[in-house]
Amino acid sequence: MTHILLIGNGAREHAIAEAILRSERNPRLYSFMKTNNPGIASLSEAVRLGRYDEPETIVAFAREIGVDFAVVGPEEPLGQGVVDALAAEGIPAVGPTRSLARLETSKSFTRNLLEKYGIPGNPRFRNFQSPDGIESFFTELNGIVLKPDGLTGGKGVLVQGDHFQTRGEALDLCREILKSHPGVTVEEKLEGEEFSLQCFCDGRTVVATPPVQDHKRRFIDDRGPNTGGMGSYSAADHLLPFMDATAVADGLAITRQVAEAIRRETGVPYRGIMYGGFMTTRSGVKLIEYNARFGDPEAMNILPLLRTDFIDICRAVIDEGLDSMDIVFEKKATVCKYVVPKGYGLPQDHPEAASTSSRIEIGDTPGAKLYYSSIDQRTDGFYMTSSRAIGIVGVADSLAEAEQIAERAVGAIRGPVDHRPDIGTEPLIRKRVQHMKILKADSI
Repeated sequence: MTHILLIGNGAREHAIAEAILRSERNPRLYSFMKTNNPGIASLSEAVRLGRYDEPETIVAFAREIGVDFAVVGPEEPLGQGVVDALAAEGIPAVGPTRSLARLETSKSFTRNLLEKYGIPGNPRFRNFQSPDGIESFFTELNGIVLKPDGLTGGKGVLVQGDHFQTRGEALDLCREILKSHPGVTVEEKLEGEEFSLQCFCDGRTVVATPPVQDHKRRFIDDRGPNTGGMGSYSAADHLLPFMDATAVADGLAITRQVAEAIRRETGVPYRGIMYGGFMTTRSGVKLIEYNARFGDPEAMNILPLLRTDFIDICRAVIDEGLDSMDIVFEKKATVCKYVVPKGYGLPQDHPEAASTSSRIEIGDTPGAKLYYSSIDQRTDGFYMTSSRAIGIVGVADSLAEAEQIAERAVGAIRGPVDHRPDIGTEPLIRKRVQHMKILKADSI
């Protein structure tokens, strides 16, 4: 019998919980959550609610239930040093220490690491702790991207043409960022198509999962504000329609070099998930950023396809044994669509803002997987909060079939909800493919 502590309360953690319970190792799942997730709670032997910035509370719960190891889902507890606190009590974890989690929590740390160790993939960049020199660096770039140093919930990146237009506006934004963050990273704006490559890492061996494409924009056809992610898809051939195997290999090669570099830099092996957000461009694969955990929604695309025992993978990550494992994913396509309140991502004074506390009803969703995110279960049913509500996943032999399964299931959610119906559809994917064809033709 294996006792496992899962830390986290989102749809990503619901998918992790499901993967744990599929194991043949007789698992017993215990969950520590900031807010109650009814999906995770239904799979758990016991649940404890608390704060992620109080590692001692998490450690006390782990000692109480006698866990064999912990799996850390979101970035916040990683940044708060939960893995360090568990390790001090002799409890191993799938997740990096606070110092290694800087791969996600500090954009400047990651850019400097790639530069120091000569790892390809960096765009032109500079890190600033004050406004001095920022305006001058702007003149060296054709387009500008601003990244606050620190956690921003996946919504902190500001891109010229989307969030601001002029260099003057960019400078004002940098000044605002520096009021609340220790630094700001200024980068050249890249053009291409993004993909997520989530990898298992035991400190020496890095194993990739199938690539996924996320959709950050709130509205159809990639319009509106950035969100935590409105949905994502993966393809049955474990590539993506706009890229070939070379791009995946390049992303994996960069991640392997980063795993080695961070071990050399800190003296500590990185054990957990190393998730690279990459962009395939006319000049090759570039690194957008790293995350120190699975993506949300991307975890919901790849974990349902996993055929290797998830607990065996976790133990291999902890014991540096990934080199002896054959990790297998089913050759299926997946489409994830997030159901959100109509007011999600909109200003507080918007007429739809009240939808964020509304009750919803969940009808029949044949063939689809449902992963709860920010859902409050009360005696009279499910209520939404201000964030994403339910990740709905279709799995099938083709993208078209997977998209139809997810879309039909979304239609069974009744209430003041919204979603992006275009995710995983042929017109949007064709647009991505055409975009890359034009970029590659221009580079010849």
